[in-house]
Amino acid sequence: MPLFRPSGGRGSGARVRPRRKRRMNLEWMGSCEKTDEDGSVLSLTRLCLLSLADNMKEVWVKDYADNYLDHYFFRYIMGPFSLLPGDLVEELTCLLCTRKQLSRAALHLLLVPQLRGLSLERCPGLVTSALCTHIAARCQGLWSLDLSGAQQLPSKVLCETLCCLSALRSLSLAGTPCDKFVITTIAHRCRLLRHLDVSRCHFLSPTALLPLGGGNSFSSSGCPSVSSFQCTSTSQSFISPSSSAPLSPPPLSSLLALDIGFGEQEGDPVAAAAYLLLSLPCLERVAMEGVGDACCLIQHREFDQTNEFTDREGVPRLGVVWEEWRHRQGVGWTKKQEGAGADEDKEEEEEERILWEGYGSESEEYASRIECPSCSQKQTEEKRRGRVLSQSGDERLSLCLRDVTGLSCDSLDSLSRLCPNIDSVSVNLDDYEDARGRSQGSLLAAGLQTWSGQLRSLSVHYSGPLVDLLPALQVAGSSLFSLTLEGVKTSPRTPLLEVIGACPRLRDLLISAEPPTTPQEEDDEENQRDDRGLPRLPNLCSLTLKFSYEHGQMKPVMSWMSLKRALKCLLSGSPLLEKLSLVSLPCPLNCVLQDVLRTVDLDLHLFADSTDLPPKPLGRLRHMDLPRTDLKMITLKNIIQQSKGLKCVDASYCWQISQVEWLGCEKWSKVQVVWM
Repeated sequence: MPLFRPSGGRGSGARVRPRRKRRMNLEWMGSCEKTDEDGSVLSLTRLCLLSLADNMKEVWVKDYADNYLDHYFFRYIMGPFSLLPGDLVEELTCLLCTRKQLSRAALHLLLVPQLRGLSLERCPGLVTSALCTHIAARCQGLWSLDLSGAQQLPSKVLCETLCCLSALRSLSLAGTPCDKFVITTIAHRCRLLRHLDVSRCHFLSPTALLPLGGGNSFSSSGCPSVSSFQCTSTSQSFISPSSSAPLSPPPLSSLLALDIGFGEQEGDPVAAAAYLLLSLPCLERVAMEGVGDACCLIQHREFDQTNEFTDREGVPRLGVVWEEWRHRQGVGWTKKQEGAGADEDKEEEEEERILWEGYGSESEEYASRIECPSCSQKQTEEKRRGRVLSQSGDERLSLCLRDVTGLSCDSLDSLSRLCPNIDSVSVNLDDYEDARGRSQGSLLAAGLQTWSGQLRSLSVHYSGPLVDLLPALQVAGSSLFSLTLEGVKTSPRTPLLEVIGACPRLRDLLISAEPPTTPQEEDDEENQRDDRGLPRLPNLCSLTLKFSYEHGQMKPVMSWMSLKRALKCLLSGSPLLEKLSLVSLPCPLNCVLQDVLRTVDLDLHLFADSTDLPPKPLGRLRHMDLPRTDLKMITLKNIIQQSKGLKCVDASYCWQISQVEWLGCEKWSKVQVVWM
């Protein structure tokens, strides 16, 4: 076992001078005045972790790297970090990742048995086969593991690692060589898993996700047994799925699988999505290709179209899965009603008893209702149990989905019928009209009508004019906390102020747009208009306005001069703003920032004798990105003085800032300023 010791021996004879010791004490006392990112004073625990992070490289990591790293393999390391609680070790690991100070030796020391969460997303280069062996041996109690971006991990190593991590609740393998063998291992070993992210796994086809739905052993699906992948512990050897009994699906509530490989045939993504939607009863968040078309397929009961797919993959046909899903929902509702209705009227209880005796067992009653849906007495019993019957007698049972990504306008109607509790959607729109001549914007507005007043997050990718989306925002914007608009086109007449006014509760706003193609000249009347009464976003914390540009273009074309008014409205009316990103704006920005700062000075003068000062715009900024804008150094200095918690500023390609000014700023300011 490694013995940790200072880098210099006690017998070196070196004495610490009193002056040096005094200086160290002053430095430590000064660090107590540091504040966290939210502006609060750092706690003693946080200060201790910062001290550990500062001394990791020169003390513990140096000793371990010099004496043990490539010489021994330790199943466990008895050292200072094995005595820390798991949450503190996790926080220390995140702190080192953020500072880019995490090394292979440091990771070896921090892989302790009490660790419950490990995220290596920010340093995927450290994730190797050898490290996964350490994780499997030392951290078998992990609840959360994030290996996103670790592209050098073989599939076999992932399988061997996951065999030993049966306690996982959350797993992210986005951008890794995850394949069908890994998914089969997850389905059989990670039985408590609730969140799985396999986005950007290009070796993974939609059909490879089918084992997550449980059911049969998938022996005929072309997915070989993973019994050849042995765990690190011989007592945990994997049981061949072909010889095991059918498994129930894991309690997945979140499945993210965007931008993965292709299926053998064109309809495979839709059929696979439909199978998973029906076989994962706890699924609330899903991001998959074809999920919208899968909802259409389920709504119209077009299961026969997928028989060839299910027979080829060796899974139950969707008609059978559908009946099991209806039965599962029926049993769940029955149990819920039995628990909630203990004090029902005796006559209702007697009527229910007679009905149950008449139908026989629960499955027989369920089958009889399907065979004879027109019976009025059975329809009454169905309604009393909370099921909605259409005029044709079809049951409309609902999915539990709340957050769906990968939709089109055509699928919104089916999704609204199957999923009434949606609060977050991501939609991709095409810039064309349907057969009735309706634009995609009007179709989106009609599709969002069902969730009006309950939608919290909306993301739209649309290559048409931004004005087309205004009706949809007027329908759903009153309840939105997050809005993302990508790829939209703008013009000098784009109603950005109307967009702001339609979404008064926004906390996050991101617009990635094409700049106007026709230039707009400076309008003196526009500059003199009264700004009172303009819409405000008082809860906004993150604002991103990003305009595309040509890489050879130094300065953006000033083609949208009236954008200045909307910017001033956003910056002055959002006192809680913490993250600001304005990229390649097609209008002057420096004058807008100066106007906002002058407004702050005026407010401070007016309220000089008052103890109830209004919140200051730009006063809570933490991160500010203003590349390719006309920002000046004097304005940047004023913002730094105004925003005491500002950590980082990106002023890349700001042509009004010279290298001399940038070097001078680095000398007097503690804020990290990026310039080139």
